[in-house]
Amino acid sequence: MATRRRFIGSATGVGTAALVGYSAAPSAADSTTDAAVVAPVTQEQARASMFAVNAGMRANYATLKAELIKHLAPVVVVQNDAKGGRFTLVTKDGQESVNPVAPTFELAKSIAHTPLGVFSVIASYLADKIPNLPNAARIDPHDLVMVAYNDDTSTAWIEPLKAYAGKLTTARQNLPAAGLPAALQTSCATILDGALAFIKTAVATKHFDMATFEQFSGSVYPAIRTNMEHASQAQIKGVQDIMKTWRAKVGEAAWADLYTVVISQWTTSVLNQNTIIIKDCMNAAKVATHLIDLPGLEPPADPVFTALDNLARIVQDNIAAEMVFPKDTVVADALKGQQDLLSDEILKQLGSKNVTAQVAPQYNTVASPGVCPVRK
Repeated sequence: MATRRRFIGSATGVGTAALVGYSAAPSAADSTTDAAVVAPVTQEQARASMFAVNAGMRANYATLKAELIKHLAPVVVVQNDAKGGRFTLVTKDGQESVNPVAPTFELAKSIAHTPLGVFSVIASYLADKIPNLPNAARIDPHDLVMVAYNDDTSTAWIEPLKAYAGKLTTARQNLPAAGLPAALQTSCATILDGALAFIKTAVATKHFDMATFEQFSGSVYPAIRTNMEHASQAQIKGVQDIMKTWRAKVGEAAWADLYTVVISQWTTSVLNQNTIIIKDCMNAAKVATHLIDLPGLEPPADPVFTALDNLARIVQDNIAAEMVFPKDTVVADALKGQQDLLSDEILKQLGSKNVTAQVAPQYNTVASPGVCPVRK
């Protein structure tokens, strides 16, 4: 997402002027020098001196942000992962991290992903024409052509599919010893058995197609829903429990101002599962501004620093917005939020009717401030 924050880099405060070829402005004494002996300024030099103004701003901004990071508290940072999320509490006294969600979450999702695992092996060998299926109109023909890039008459998929079947077989044999609730064990067995039956037929006939795959995936969907139910129950309980524990540790006054940053990938950044649960554990009056989804392309190397670095920008911009634009609340709100400062002007020049449209708060809640409701 392109926002005006993308324009603010991480330049250090040292040597910025030198980097852009900027020299100090003449002193008052120098101003009395005869104009005729002053070397003429080229266009390149004039523009460089203008660029130096922004470079100086970037350096000062980065210095402020680096120092502000040290004062951010309390903050909860959530890194979405296969275990349900790595949670870190940041306070003035330090940091503590935990994966609060029970293993049931990962176990249920692992088996529910089986059809996607089979698809990943065979997809590139699909025929690039959409057969007469109930959902045919929902499949983009161009997307299919790009995914089905291998020869559909090839049997090169057989060995990798057999290798995946080996993993499924082992999981199926060991399933009774996993200690799962009865309903979850049954649904996992149904998914694994369905996948193994599909693979057995495909390997024996050296053939598969979109229709036969969808017959398999559709047949195990009710079992997948059961796995989703168990995974959700485990995640809700784990997240609510850790948030309640940390709320008691931090205290009510500090918790009311809690910031939470949820790091996710683009594909899970809207209605992210952890974000949905966490919002009811925060001060309802501040959820819209203090619960921040931070989507990215790949998980960052240092999730906590990435979260705090971005949060520092947001916090300092909240103050800068009101001080820099005291006479224009619309532009101030843009600086505070995700809207680019030039967006309204660009929309205006393009003739859009939505010139003053603002980005609405992403989260709304009617829960009592700071309450994690008990799910039945």
